[in-house]
Amino acid sequence: MSYGQGGSQWSPGGSHDPWDSQWSSSSNQTPDWASLAEQSETRNRRRRLLLIVGGALATVGIGVAVAVAVVNTDNGNTTANGPNDLPATAGIPSASAKTDPSFAPTSAPPPLNPKDFISSSGKDKAPISPDILFPGSQLTKREGVVYRKGTTASTKNCASAVQGTLDKLLTDNDCTRFMRVTYFRDKVATTIGVALFDTEAQATKVKEDWDKVSTIVSLSGEGVPTFCRTTVCRTTANSLGRYAYFTLSGFTDGKDVTEKDAAVFTAGDDLAQSTYEQIRRRGETQAAAAANGQ
Repeated sequence: MSYGQGGSQWSPGGSHDPWDSQWSSSSNQTPDWASLAEQSETRNRRRRLLLIVGGALATVGIGVAVAVAVVNTDNGNTTANGPNDLPATAGIPSASAKTDPSFAPTSAPPPLNPKDFISSSGKDKAPISPDILFPGSQLTKREGVVYRKGTTASTKNCASAVQGTLDKLLTDNDCTRFMRVTYFRDKVATTIGVALFDTEAQATKVKEDWDKVSTIVSLSGEGVPTFCRTTVCRTTANSLGRYAYFTLSGFTDGKDVTEKDAAVFTAGDDLAQSTYEQIRRRGETQAAAAANGQ
């Protein structure tokens, strides 16, 4: 059947073709092509809009899925293509969890006391003699004050080197050795006497029980005439560790010593101080040697 004249080909009561309204009511029944083109363009725009919206929704859906996968990975789960042997975050030690190495507390041993080495014969083992205790040929105390060294002596018979009641005091406290040395300057001479004991207590007792009158026997020789045998002289006594030491100072020309004779008192004090320093140095030397394992 051809399209042409004769009117509609549809029955009056049936459903009509949607395109039916697009036909002109003119006798020649020519289609409205402009209207049909406009409707087609409207439908195409709708399709494109639906495709754009659908694509956007699909992109959002993919982004959400990726975000979920990333979140799950951060929670300790891994993707199918990701590494499966990484420990969870809680299993990786943090920098704050590291601790510095600890060491057991230690303390250095106390330093050795030099006085211990001069307080008993058991520890005071270094060699000793008048020349060791008083080395050299002179003693310089300060600028312009020099004492020349005279003769020396050493004996185990301590009583033979003293006079007065000092001999008994030394014997009663078991004096083991008595050393003497004389120094002189101008017309003033001083003999130093050093008594050795086994213990500090014995030396201290001698010093404390000394009657301040008894003294040592002066030692002359090597340019020093006899002195302080029949004249008034100045004497001192003291102790350090197991050593008791004495000084006897006077004039070499036989003059008695008075309280105004400052040179005699200065000489006795200088040489007493030097004796103290020498004994102390002996203890320091032995303590240092022991500390170094010598």
